[in-house]
Amino acid sequence: MESLYILIPIAIVLVCFAVGIFIWAVKSEQFEDLERQGMNILLDDDDSSSQSKREDGINSDDK
Repeated sequence: MESLYILIPIAIVLVCFAVGIFIWAVKSEQFEDLERQGMNILLDDDDSSSQSKREDGINSDDK
């Protein structure tokens, strides 16, 4: 029974902390565009970066 005097305030503090983080995330627009992140993996935008890596590899072999 005495442990409840410690556990209940700890639980209340943790819930307040979680609610505070959630409110911060909503206010800082963390949940505004959920679809774009899911579509980014489907888009093929990394062709230029892989080509530049290949060119760097060729240049380092020539040295």
